[in-house]
Amino acid sequence: MSYMTYDLDMNPKDKPLVWLHGEVKTPPLSSAARLEAGYLLRVLQSGEILSMPHSRPMPSIGKSCHELRITDENRIWRLVYRIDADAIVIAEVFEKKTGKTPKAVLDNCKSRLRKYDNESS
Repeated sequence: MSYMTYDLDMNPKDKPLVWLHGEVKTPPLSSAARLEAGYLLRVLQSGEILSMPHSRPMPSIGKSCHELRITDENRIWRLVYRIDADAIVIAEVFEKKTGKTPKAVLDNCKSRLRKYDNESS
């Protein structure tokens, strides 16, 4: 399977983004939410570690997995990502409607990351 990797206009030290699933576009995200997501992803690419309120660890998905938190006009978005040595791997982009991340999202992220790891090795 091929994955979408973005590395245009990057500093050579920056990690590329590898998109396993989902995208950040307007719509459904507002322009402001898309810009915030883009900015936070660039911060991650440069090697900085984000913490609350922008990101929180998701050990239930796996080691080095996190949830990027984007508050939109009337929606809450989440980007599940993993920090690898050579890339930032995006496993899912979804609208969060409840306080708890749905089990189906957790399972899909685990499955996508496992498949990515198997195909990358």
